[in-house]
Amino acid sequence: MDNVTPLGGEVYEIDTRMAGYSGITAGYLILGDRPCLVETGTSTSAPVVRDALSSLGVGPDDLATVVVTHIHLDHAGGVGDIAAYYPSAEIVVHEKGARHLADPSRLMASAKMVWGDKLDVLFGALTPTDAARIRALGDTGTIDLGGGRTLASHYSPGHAKHHVGLLDSLTGDLYVGDAAGVYLPETGDLRPATPPPDFDLDVALDSIALFSALTPQRLLFSHYGPVEDVPSILERSAEELRVWVDLTRRAHADGMEFDHAVAMVRDRTRERYAALRADDATAERFELLSEAASNVAGIIHWLDRPAR
Repeated sequence: MDNVTPLGGEVYEIDTRMAGYSGITAGYLILGDRPCLVETGTSTSAPVVRDALSSLGVGPDDLATVVVTHIHLDHAGGVGDIAAYYPSAEIVVHEKGARHLADPSRLMASAKMVWGDKLDVLFGALTPTDAARIRALGDTGTIDLGGGRTLASHYSPGHAKHHVGLLDSLTGDLYVGDAAGVYLPETGDLRPATPPPDFDLDVALDSIALFSALTPQRLLFSHYGPVEDVPSILERSAEELRVWVDLTRRAHADGMEFDHAVAMVRDRTRERYAALRADDATAERFELLSEAASNVAGIIHWLDRPAR
């Protein structure tokens, strides 16, 4: 299939074709004795993911585990659908996100407030998963991939309070979710993801430092794809966070209205990203991945906390 890319080590990248786009959100299949899907993509992507798994020889009773880095709908919106397609699979998520997969009502109501009429087009609806099939991880945990191979889970909040990174013991791949930002392989751009309500700069920087200390061989971005230059990318991830926070802090301190603050930050950061100087389709995709308004809103929410 044209949306499946082998990455070596029995790892396959699956373009989940979020909202019909290519190169927006990746899921990853780890084959072996106990096949594991990392990230489901959205609910509307679930049939795309199922077809990709089928093309790789994974049938309804073959998938052992589904694990998500966090419960945002572009990463976990398809969990309920994928769980129904693969009735033998265990669903693994951090303990702070588990109840929302069992009962998505609050999560979907919150998403509706943020996205409005765009919700159905971009994400669809997260359907409930039987709580008995969900395994909630603590701050560390292990997922058995068979044959002595494991995924080690490491709690990595800052982007979201229910976020984990996942380290493959065989390949050294680290699945970074959104904790290291969003990466656009065509242009090499890396941009932060700092949405409300959970963004916290200090915690996010600690998570990036944790990723560095794990000494992964490769980073697998959910947005989007593999990156092998690990030290420089993680350093840049931290730098991007600091730049966006510094600019937003200045706009906020000057009393700018929100729309003006977003426009200022967007303008001041524009030259950092080749994607925004590329064709309109690439620029649109990059903005969808890491919307300036969402990033600024998350930073302002953090700045306005009493402890700040």
